[in-house]
Amino acid sequence: MLGKTAVAKEHRCEIKVRTYELDGYGHVNNAVYLNYLEYARSEFLSSIGFDYSASVKAGIGLYISRIAIDYRSPSFTGDDLTIVTVPVKKRAACVNLSQVIMRGDTLIAEAEVVWAFVNEKGYPSRLPERFDLPGFLPPNGKAFDKN
Repeated sequence: MLGKTAVAKEHRCEIKVRTYELDGYGHVNNAVYLNYLEYARSEFLSSIGFDYSASVKAGIGLYISRIAIDYRSPSFTGDDLTIVTVPVKKRAACVNLSQVIMRGDTLIAEAEVVWAFVNEKGYPSRLPERFDLPGFLPPNGKAFDKN
């Protein structure tokens, strides 16, 4: 877990492709990559010490407001994939993440994700201080650069 002043550099997690994730062409169905990316974001939260259950009880939600995926290469049954998650921008009510899925040195897919923080009514909201962790900051440690 990161200390109160630590900034996340990147988070990596591994997943193995399973047979039931394949489509009729014999490679991973494009919709399955959304699940892989969600799993990696959940692992990222754990790695920075974010208590998701406590945030839900406090009425704070983390919603995907935008996700864009570029598929670069197929993956197949048994492939060992690495998903890298990096925060790239933090604003008052959202965090932009970069995620890539790799098989060794081969880029499988890359995604840009906007994670919005919302209150119990579903409206954008600042995170309460106890949930606003340094791990949400990009590697440069800057919350928002207007350039």
